[in-house]
Amino acid sequence: MGDPLDPGTDLGPMVDAAAAARTERWVAEAVAEGARTLLGGCADGPWFPPTILVDAPPTAKVCSEEAFAPLVVAAPFSDIERAFDEINDSRYGLQAGIFTNDLQHAWRAFEVLDVGGVVINDVPTYRVDHMPYGGVKDSGIGREGVRFAIEDMTEIRLLAVRDPGAQR
Repeated sequence: MGDPLDPGTDLGPMVDAAAAARTERWVAEAVAEGARTLLGGCADGPWFPPTILVDAPPTAKVCSEEAFAPLVVAAPFSDIERAFDEINDSRYGLQAGIFTNDLQHAWRAFEVLDVGGVVINDVPTYRVDHMPYGGVKDSGIGREGVRFAIEDMTEIRLLAVRDPGAQR
């Protein structure tokens, strides 16, 4: 963790100390509800370390809200369709990261997940400017990326002129 302008930094601070404190509260609430912390979990001012939780109930804020923090909740599953249903049972739908060696599971995730994008075998924050990055449901409207920003800032207009002297 360090200065985001330093090339040696892997993780910068959260937007402010309040955001880090909120994330710490959510982690503490999840632990009080039965989750276990495998790594991290404690804020230090605006700094929140990478945090891994297991056994968090689906109703915990770390599972049901958008944390926007270096936080992951690992949850095992034995039925991929049920896992997809649990992902879709959310009012949010920004991006999904699916780690799998099964191409059928990757395609199925893309078919059924109600999210703005599905990234296979990488974190869901992966992006490049020409990708349409954004979400659905309560995860915002529109898409980021050069093309989509230009479209959002452009008012499409039409001018049609018929030459009154032209033959029909």
